[in-house]
Amino acid sequence: MASGNPTPEGRLTRREAMLQLLRVAGAGTATAAAAIWLSEHSTRPVPELAANAKRDHTVQPAAELPEMVVVQCADESEDAPRALVRQAFADLGGVGRFIARDDVVVVKPNIAWDRTPEQAANTNPYLVAEVVKQCWQAGAKRVIVTDVSCNEAERCFRRSGIEAAARSEGAEVMLPDPSRFREVDLGGVVLQNWQVFEPFLEADKIVNLPIAKHHELTGATLGFKNWYGILGGQRNRLHQQIHQSLVDLAAFMLPTLTMLDCYRVLLRNGPTGGNLEDVALHKTLVAGTDPVAVDAYVAKAYWNLDAVSLPYLKLAEKRGLGRADFENVLTKISHLD
Repeated sequence: MASGNPTPEGRLTRREAMLQLLRVAGAGTATAAAAIWLSEHSTRPVPELAANAKRDHTVQPAAELPEMVVVQCADESEDAPRALVRQAFADLGGVGRFIARDDVVVVKPNIAWDRTPEQAANTNPYLVAEVVKQCWQAGAKRVIVTDVSCNEAERCFRRSGIEAAARSEGAEVMLPDPSRFREVDLGGVVLQNWQVFEPFLEADKIVNLPIAKHHELTGATLGFKNWYGILGGQRNRLHQQIHQSLVDLAAFMLPTLTMLDCYRVLLRNGPTGGNLEDVALHKTLVAGTDPVAVDAYVAKAYWNLDAVSLPYLKLAEKRGLGRADFENVLTKISHLD
């Protein structure tokens, strides 16, 4: 994918600069401890009133802090994904901004598929482990790691490496138990009454921890699509009106933080993948309090997809869930050796 063309004055626009930095993240261009601010303070949209059923786990905005951060590293060790998480929390104001003492925290990775970490169909297990560790350090009372898998859950949790990694940090790893779904009025345009897995209804804070992947229907599956993993029932029915259903879900389950795993990116043949030739190593984490901007940024950088190709971005913006024009969101990029 080509980077943006310079302006007539020979300078990249803010949007082009952001995309160029993300695209070259896997090329070994990082420098130690560098940090770049890429946007001025901008006016945040005023959220519209959402349905009464919504679960709002968000934190108060802070004008002096970025709404989105992009962290890249040159290292390929097991600690590299963990370092990305630590830096992302630091750049966003510290984990204590998001997790309070005695919080019940649910960490929601993508654990949908019976795949290994190298195949990049599920969230990187070391990212999950470090998020769990950070939540404990902030004083959480319980930290639960869960997802409603597409393939057989026990195999997905085990083969993804997420079960072992999360338990190594003391998390409760909760497989989807059919007896623990409750019918909830989601209050959406398309999604109304649906079965939701109980931990997501009982949490004080929720960290959405998806992985960036190609998707045969939408072109990419990112933070919004990860919410399908809170639902039971016949989720494939939602594909008939996929963009509206994504926005309905996102308006119902407002996360504390979105941390989008771009350490390995499944560029083709998603969402299940399987072929290592379809995976690119980018060693990047994109995180923020604006879930629309996070999805918009990653979709554009890796698949050249925008709101025309991903209508849910504009639908979400109209619902007051964030900004699709990510270049106007206060953003910080950090590089780690």
